[in-house]
Amino acid sequence: MSKKSRSRLWFLVHSWLALPIWFFVFLVCITGTLATVSQEIIWLVDPAVRANAPDGNAQRLGYDPVLAAVAQQQPQAAVHMLIAPSEAHFALMARVTYPDSSSATLYVNPYTGVIQGKSPLFDFRQFTRALHGWWLVPFTHGFSWGWYLVSLLGLPMLASLVTGLVVYKRFWRGFLKPTLRLRQGARIFWGDMHRLMGIWSIWFIAVISITGTWFLIQAVLYDNSISISSEGVPTIIQPDSIALGENGAAPPRIGLDAAVLAAQQRIPGLQPTFFVLPTSAYDPVHIFGKAWYPLMLESALVNPYDGSVASTRLLGDRSGLEFVTESMRPLHTGDFGGVWVKLIWFVFGLILSMMVLSGLMIWSKRTLIATAKELKQQKARERISIAATPEASP
Repeated sequence: MSKKSRSRLWFLVHSWLALPIWFFVFLVCITGTLATVSQEIIWLVDPAVRANAPDGNAQRLGYDPVLAAVAQQQPQAAVHMLIAPSEAHFALMARVTYPDSSSATLYVNPYTGVIQGKSPLFDFRQFTRALHGWWLVPFTHGFSWGWYLVSLLGLPMLASLVTGLVVYKRFWRGFLKPTLRLRQGARIFWGDMHRLMGIWSIWFIAVISITGTWFLIQAVLYDNSISISSEGVPTIIQPDSIALGENGAAPPRIGLDAAVLAAQQRIPGLQPTFFVLPTSAYDPVHIFGKAWYPLMLESALVNPYDGSVASTRLLGDRSGLEFVTESMRPLHTGDFGGVWVKLIWFVFGLILSMMVLSGLMIWSKRTLIATAKELKQQKARERISIAATPEASP
């Protein structure tokens, strides 16, 4: 075999070995697309997740009646977190633990307080996000190698965006005169499709690749014990501030509705989305919600005994670096503007997945044709070699 033939053979081996990488990228893209609307899929499939009002004029209950209804229906369950989705068509979610240390999520109707259903904490939504984000590889000491494997894709994705814009001269013409040739063969069709989808997805590819690269940086920082947080030490209720009753009895606690009112007085415009309830006598009530900036949460820690706000975490308390980095996750998932933003992310996620698939088809067809051509030439060389040997002469 000549040196040129050997080089061509190694190139074909290299091309075939690249196909699993293409397939892995496609799986990451399609699972991420599915994870974007996973909660909406659950809503469509499971009626227990829906917030159905008993009649058109029904009003949503306060948080205290909801917690009281949960305690009445499942007295053995201890609610440690209550989630109030921003979309009104979703039921409330109460994360509870039981005396046997098991945990679950209860779906509670916000109009009646009735527990409509129950699911494990690792539900379909968590499964799709874990499959996309770290391929279900468990976290042992720091971030799993699955997280690194997936987040590393942000770098070549960003590089492919830049190089694609360089290679595709005057790419902006694709916005004005899109080209999609349907009758000139599969290779031409997939090539046009790949370029066309790439042009209309420039902004989305940039968002996904940059935020994905940040997930890689986040893992490296965490695993090397490097923190960029300015939050400080956790807030606890000081023991000497708790006025004990007779025989050392703990004083009564305020309701969650009163705690929300105290938080909203300190943070005007706060829209609570989830609450972490005290698990000990010295834990405050954690109230998290969105204000004017949809990509980040503000929070207030409320004293459960007297209703005073122990501390707050506002947008202005973040450094510039924190402001950027805390915006990465919602930008990546599209989870910041309700169902319509999620649908936009879903559609462009499908487009990105189709781009990878079209690239896979182009690469596969090109490699398959080159391989068939090389095998044909190899057989021809073998026939010539056999014919040239003395034994083959008459």
